[in-house]
Amino acid sequence: MRGSSAVGVAILALLAGCAGPRSGAEGADGAAAEFDVVIRGGKVVDGAGNPWVYADVGIRDGRIAKIGDLSDARAQKMIDATGKVVSPGFLDMHTHSDFTLLVDGRAQSKVRQGVTTELLGEGGSPGPVQGAAVDGTREALARYGLGEPDWRSLGEYFAKLETSRMATNIASYVGAGQVRTAVMGYADRAPTPEELDEMRKLVAEAMADGAFGLVTALEGAHEFTTTEELVELGKVVAGYGGIYASHIRGQAETLFEALSEAIEIGEKAGIPVEVFHIKVAGQRNWGKMPEALALLESARARGLDVTANQYPYIAGAHPFMPLLPPWALEGGVEKTMERLRDPELRARMKKDIAEGLEGWRGNYVQQTGGWGGVMVSNTRTEKNNNLIGKTLADNGAMRGKDAAEAFFDLMLEENGQVFGILFHMNEQDVQTAMRAPFVSVGSDGTALAVDGPLGEGQPHPRNFGTFPRVLGRYVRELKVLGLEEAIRKMTSLSAQRLGIQDRGLLREGYWADVVVFDPDRVADKATFEAPKQYPEGIDYVLVNGALVIENGNHTGALPGRVLRGRGYAPAT
Repeated sequence: MRGSSAVGVAILALLAGCAGPRSGAEGADGAAAEFDVVIRGGKVVDGAGNPWVYADVGIRDGRIAKIGDLSDARAQKMIDATGKVVSPGFLDMHTHSDFTLLVDGRAQSKVRQGVTTELLGEGGSPGPVQGAAVDGTREALARYGLGEPDWRSLGEYFAKLETSRMATNIASYVGAGQVRTAVMGYADRAPTPEELDEMRKLVAEAMADGAFGLVTALEGAHEFTTTEELVELGKVVAGYGGIYASHIRGQAETLFEALSEAIEIGEKAGIPVEVFHIKVAGQRNWGKMPEALALLESARARGLDVTANQYPYIAGAHPFMPLLPPWALEGGVEKTMERLRDPELRARMKKDIAEGLEGWRGNYVQQTGGWGGVMVSNTRTEKNNNLIGKTLADNGAMRGKDAAEAFFDLMLEENGQVFGILFHMNEQDVQTAMRAPFVSVGSDGTALAVDGPLGEGQPHPRNFGTFPRVLGRYVRELKVLGLEEAIRKMTSLSAQRLGIQDRGLLREGYWADVVVFDPDRVADKATFEAPKQYPEGIDYVLVNGALVIENGNHTGALPGRVLRGRGYAPAT
């Protein structure tokens, strides 16, 4: 019997060797491993909104190779997911990690949330970097001690990322503001026909480099960009299969007009629309979220593909430059600093902020109820570090000055490089938007860390807690969403919006971006008072099949890839 058993084992081993590709590595018992990783015994939530099922997930060569009963399978790495949820990796629809990933590719504050893909771009984008946009990029890099930008196109930025490597996958839009600045500087006027042609050319080049669409930030520095100009650029994007995404022109009193403009751009350009961080700003406007959603729903009802994203907080975060009136921003940072040195222009700015200005949709000081509703989160100089965590009203009291004058002084001392948190939303509107089936999740945050060069200041807690906050607070505690719907909003809804075909779902053949979390324990720990805290309950995160988070700890792995849009045309 022993001899015949040995022969049988030998035959089975031979058949197994012919049955298909193997990793070539050995399992724990020394036999050939069928999978690189098997996640066993968890509740699998596939990302499509389907009810969870018990299943095992087998991963091989970076992709999901098998979902089912793998109790007899061999693997190099076995993960016990008993009592845990296994879901697709989270896709962050709106991020600002462009330059922090060049400082530290581990993307600590994002991947520890379960984020496996980040989407870059808003008013600016990592490319193109030419003309006046070089100075703006240089100023942003200086904040992290990165020196001169050594790339000029979005494609060259992607190549730099691929060389330096990162833990998460990265995708990007091309910023209409970035393109405008590259061609026109900070001019407050319509482009000439020649300038518009050059802008079209730069947008086309970025789309061919792999951008997923055109993005705008229409409050503040670029609010003089016209609807017609964006329609023309949007038509270029449509030819590459891209979308139009926007921080719309107004989120307070002019919210409905701003939403209507985004819809108009999509209709006239013939492209889908994504509204960034949908919100109702300013106490006078609270309660209008149902009307805002109804406006988007009416556009969908007549055939326009329009969606939105949001972050689960009642406060936003913003550089402080747009707290100044739009006319004060024309010409770039140095021109703004010159105006702040002029007593007459300072008086004009103070009046405009206090009384409002016709056509100014982004008066954040008024939206937050005054200087006490704006908190300093980061400064560039050591001199003003004592202001971090204080409001702009506190800044005035500490300087013994009127709050507006003290704010102008602060901006001069920091060369405009001050960042802060604005408390201008309410909880009911946040929950109302969250329930809308076409609203996904985007942090509007950055890949940071709790220490080192990316651990400075007092940033918005969304940088550390957005996705676990949805799962912990809004699913488990408040029951605003069911588990399967929340995960759909974090995964397949976003992938579908971008046209990414092989991520966002747990499906055989898809890339193995996977999160394993404890549904009873997952929670954000970051607060406005103490934001630099990683979440809990996110136990394992795999990116392209590689373990980046294991037992809640970062492994140091950098398996992320650059994802490119439908219009990508690699150089031959």
